[in-house]
Amino acid sequence: MNSIKTSNEPASSESEITLGLLNAVHENSSITQRLVARDLGIALGLANAYLKRCIRKGHIKVKQIPSNRYAYYLTPQGFAEKTRLTADYLTYSFTFFRRARQQCSAALQECEHHNWKRVVLAGASELSEILTLTAGDTNVTIAGIVDKGFKHKKFAGHEVFSCLDEIVQIDAVVITDVNNPQDCFDRLLDQWPRDRIITPTILGIVDEKNISAEYPTGMSA
Repeated sequence: MNSIKTSNEPASSESEITLGLLNAVHENSSITQRLVARDLGIALGLANAYLKRCIRKGHIKVKQIPSNRYAYYLTPQGFAEKTRLTADYLTYSFTFFRRARQQCSAALQECEHHNWKRVVLAGASELSEILTLTAGDTNVTIAGIVDKGFKHKKFAGHEVFSCLDEIVQIDAVVITDVNNPQDCFDRLLDQWPRDRIITPTILGIVDEKNISAEYPTGMSA
């Protein structure tokens, strides 16, 4: 089935799961809920819930076929919804890529300013792919990607490690985890100097320690 994901991560948002389901039904009317769950990387119960929701909204119709199986078809409303969600996704993807490219360039410029030549990316994602492409025009070398939960040994042409200790000669770390950036940042603070952790603003990371230092108890911004 066609995927709307831009990385190897499972579908996560409501619109992404819905679009993935509509695409799956459009391409294969005999697809099963188990296959939908596997291809979207979601639980079987969640796939069932989204399918029932699409049927209830009139986006998908279901017909029983021999051998006690079911066939699923997109209704005209379902085609219209698939078109709308696809357009929304493409708009978001373009906006995300443009902003991410700008912030990756800024992160790499900061590395060059401090003469940090070997940088590690924390998180295998579309953001790490964009930063890898951007790094080709700089003197910065991507020493690897740290992502404990990633199942593959390589991503975006770089070796993937489970922890920072496995990589030698690191000058800085750039957060590229788009699924749980705050948790990634908080974990890194326990093992890496704060002034060498770069956090692209697109991720919305909050540095609570710095905020507490700037505004002590009893004060506010």
